[in-house]
Amino acid sequence: MTGRFGAAVACALVCVLGDARDARAQIDLSGIWAPIFHEDQVERIPGPEIGDYLGLPITDALRLRGESWDASILTMEEHTCKPHPSTYGPRGVGNMRLTATYEPTSFQLVKLDAHIQWMEQRREIWMDGRPHPPDWDAHTWQGFSTGRWEGRVLVVETTHLKAGWIRRNGLALSDRARMTERFFRHGDVLTHTSIIEDPVYLTEPLVRTNGFRLTTLTAIDPYPCQPAVEVERDPTVVPHHLPGKNPYLGEFAKRHNLPLDATRGGAETSLPEFAKKGRAPASAVAAAVAAPVTRDADAAPVVRSKRVQGSVWMISTGTANVAVQIGDDGVLVVDTGAAATAELVLAEIKRLAGDKPIRFIVNTHAHADHVGGNAVVARAGRSIIAGNFAPQAGAAAANAAKIYAHERTHRRMSGDSSGAVSSDAWPTDTFFTEHNDLYFNGEAVQLLHVANGHLGGDVMVYFRKSDVIAAGDLYINTTFPVIEGDGSLNGMLAGLNRIIGITVPKDKQEGGTYVIPGHGRLADEADVVEYRDMLTIIRDRFQDALRRNQTLDQVKAAGLVRDYERRYGDTGGPWTTDAFVTAAYRSLAR
Repeated sequence: MTGRFGAAVACALVCVLGDARDARAQIDLSGIWAPIFHEDQVERIPGPEIGDYLGLPITDALRLRGESWDASILTMEEHTCKPHPSTYGPRGVGNMRLTATYEPTSFQLVKLDAHIQWMEQRREIWMDGRPHPPDWDAHTWQGFSTGRWEGRVLVVETTHLKAGWIRRNGLALSDRARMTERFFRHGDVLTHTSIIEDPVYLTEPLVRTNGFRLTTLTAIDPYPCQPAVEVERDPTVVPHHLPGKNPYLGEFAKRHNLPLDATRGGAETSLPEFAKKGRAPASAVAAAVAAPVTRDADAAPVVRSKRVQGSVWMISTGTANVAVQIGDDGVLVVDTGAAATAELVLAEIKRLAGDKPIRFIVNTHAHADHVGGNAVVARAGRSIIAGNFAPQAGAAAANAAKIYAHERTHRRMSGDSSGAVSSDAWPTDTFFTEHNDLYFNGEAVQLLHVANGHLGGDVMVYFRKSDVIAAGDLYINTTFPVIEGDGSLNGMLAGLNRIIGITVPKDKQEGGTYVIPGHGRLADEADVVEYRDMLTIIRDRFQDALRRNQTLDQVKAAGLVRDYERRYGDTGGPWTTDAFVTAAYRSLAR
């Protein structure tokens, strides 16, 4: 660490942690610890005021997102039971219980369980040296944590966090945030220091310190939460404020007689010099973090798999995802990936399924990165064809898997003159209705059509017993949605709301029904809600611009997606931020 932040952290850690070079035995952190919050009482009990971003190293993108936030969003059913994430949980008012689990023979520490009473935040800190999961694995509110001892100090590294927040007045953290913590015990006092890094919304790491005191309590009460509709509203509505329309932003500054500029946050507002000179130009670090990102599309493909739940597996190709259902009846494959990875995908399917035959392929849409492997995977399969139909279909049809798709997908694939998808990769069985049902491997499999989604002819596949949805490109979490052909922004939102209507979280808006996106990491309802909320807010901003007769160029100049651009945008590659803004604007205009 260098510069202003490095000096501040060095000072803080010396004061808080003492000498980490102490090589004495690990200390026992077990017990129930009560938070010491008198220092931050106003933020932690009544809660931070709207527009209070003082001292936080936020980007301009996060400032816009915070100013757009409306507390009414917390009345939505899918938001009511969200717990504090681990980046904020120790900042709350709930007691924290730490429990150690030891290996019974060697008595080596395997993990620490952390349980904070408020919203029943449960977290595992693994101490056995295990690696963190791959980046395409599911994220959780508490993340995946591993710990190590540096003398008498417990150091914890946390990744795989869901999108959360750093201050509960609309200041968010992205799902690319990571956290380093240090726990230091001195008698009955436990000091906790966290360093949060977020390349999307922070210009530099955010350092916080919290205190706890050991109690004589022996138990923590449960904290059940059942989602409920608190306010009846149209399902297409997500509460938020349009840019420049939030009437409450100036109240905090006025109430405390502060310059409005000082309350808007930024790394410089934490410095004494700011009080004398006012806001300085953004630092080079801030400018670098706020700059749009160009993603690496040329990385060599790596095909890996993970059992989601039930009989469904997710295969990541490094670009598009493939879903595979395996059981006694054989194998059903949802999308086959690009032609370049077809053999690798097939090898992974055979590794997972053994000698079980591939019976069915379902194509969610017509893009070559999802159907390019059709021919290779289908030829490795076998259909059950008998009776009068056998001589009509011929041996070739029997010696290949059937390929299901919506008829609009078939029309698009067969009408593609570019040669991107050969005729032996076209669907063999199509449907034109809103759904088509199969019963395979002991469970109902529903093919659900969403008209005018990202392309037209989109299908999501719902494995009802396994409780997994393969969403295709109706839901992705890598970029802004791709909208082409008959697709539209409102059609995408209809598809996302349909997914949310099917998914049921297990507990605290986490787990339960899992969603395999067309691109990106494994997700659950909360992840889809985050993406749906983002698109709804952007849709409303564009519609407001259209009502004011703003042109496409004016919308681009206004930067109406800049609070999400660093996370989902791209300045190069096949789908850029500019392409998304153009497609979304035109789909709403027509």
